[in-house]
Amino acid sequence: MKKYVFGIDIGGTSVKIGLFNLEGILLEKWDINTNKEENGKYILNDIYNSVIKRTPNLDEVSGYGFGVPGLVVDSKIIKCVNLGWENYDLKSIFSKLVNNTNIIIKNDANVAALGEASSGATIGYKNSVMITLGTGIGGGIIVDGKIVDGAFGAAGELGHLHVVKENGRLCNCGNQGCLETVASATGIKNKFIDLRDNSNIDSIVDEKLHLSAKVIVDAAKQGDLISEEVIESVTYYIGYACSILSVVTNPDIIVIGGGVSKAGTYLLNKIDHYFRKMMFEPVKNTRIVLAKLGNDAGIYGAASLVNK
Repeated sequence: MKKYVFGIDIGGTSVKIGLFNLEGILLEKWDINTNKEENGKYILNDIYNSVIKRTPNLDEVSGYGFGVPGLVVDSKIIKCVNLGWENYDLKSIFSKLVNNTNIIIKNDANVAALGEASSGATIGYKNSVMITLGTGIGGGIIVDGKIVDGAFGAAGELGHLHVVKENGRLCNCGNQGCLETVASATGIKNKFIDLRDNSNIDSIVDEKLHLSAKVIVDAAKQGDLISEEVIESVTYYIGYACSILSVVTNPDIIVIGGGVSKAGTYLLNKIDHYFRKMMFEPVKNTRIVLAKLGNDAGIYGAASLVNK
């Protein structure tokens, strides 16, 4: 008798694993380290060994959903740079380990968007977009309740929207001026350093402290002029990205997640302000909200892939 579903979110540092019942209720969750040696050769075996310890009778498992940090088309992994996977048939390999062919794989940011849609901030909305603001920027697009992968698995790669038209910073993708270069945690730090080093204005940010996006946001909340200018720039570009998304996919709701989103309503209100200044009037009812599931969005979304 089938009782369980696994939601598995593979990251570059850790793998988050969630055991759910068939109604989508999280029963147990845990992490294991991501072993990237030999191009990720051991990751799936590590996951299998972890799963079998918690659920000895795998015949009770209905299926396994995966979120992976890379391009995915029809559950085939095109490329996961951080894991060393390219044209990697995760489904075939893992199905042999668990003796189960009900395995679905999607991009991790898309899966997180689905998690918020199934169990988080966007419950009840069929059309939503999630923007994840972390070390980089990811995203996921849900249309009519379904993840949009696109022809080449690149739908939802929102961090690579071209938003800086001139003299943009080089992005890891090879282009210049991507959203990721100006609105990610890394982008926030780089912008602060540029302004501080080319300004006569003193900052309350202690140079002896480890510089982070959180430190800069906290300083902006305290009225630090350089930090405030950084946050205005960041939220302008995110608001601009939201205005583009609002007419490309026309979502009911846009959810902001990732580590940077922990700045809360301070950040959200500024994003919404710039969005309202640039939006097309017919999309004025589009809501922008904060994510609710945090780091668990991926496992919820992965599990819902199987439960659908």
